Amino acid sequence: MKIEETALPGVLILTPKVFGDARGSFQEAWSRTTLAGLGLDLDFVQDNQSISAAPGTVRGLHYQAPPHAQDKLVRVGHGAILDVAVDVRVGSATFGRWVGVELSAANARQLLIPKGFLHGFVTRAPDTLVLYKTTDIYAPACDGAVHFADPDLGIDWGIDPGTAVLSDKDARAPRFVDWVSPFVCEAP
Repeated sequence: MKIEETALPGVLILTPKVFGDARGSFQEAWSRTTLAGLGLDLDFVQDNQSISAAPGTVRGLHYQAPPHAQDKLVRVGHGAILDVAVDVRVGSATFGRWVGVELSAANARQLLIPKGFLHGFVTRAPDTLVLYKTTDIYAPACDGAVHFADPDLGIDWGIDPGTAVLSDKDARAPRFVDWVSPFVCEAP
């Protein structure tokens, strides 16, 4: 497993080894032992998946507030996305900054998004299958969102925001300036 740092501390790109032959390919997408050996001791408790029919579908920017905050490990089983993480830990040197990483079935990359970050993605291909593990359960009372196209965040989604396919929840999400983060930076 190859690990790459991003511009946001704790947000990591994980790329497993892919073995190919005449039949196709094989990869070990996740192994507790392998990741623990690399210093990532995460206790995943839930697997989620979404299928988005149309390119330009945006899901996010989502979060789960404490006490059910989640680390996420995101990958794509079919298609491609731009996966985005935004640091919203009050007191962080990178508060309000974002990073976007292209994840696809072809590149096998995964994005590890720690607690304290907003998460969202835009699909780049039809029928995109996104799979992700979380370290806590989904808790409706802790569920929240910030509007993906907020100009204060300045995220380049690579699409015209007016053409995005959105859920009602995401379309009604508050602007970043009107939102109070429930996360505090725990780093020194």
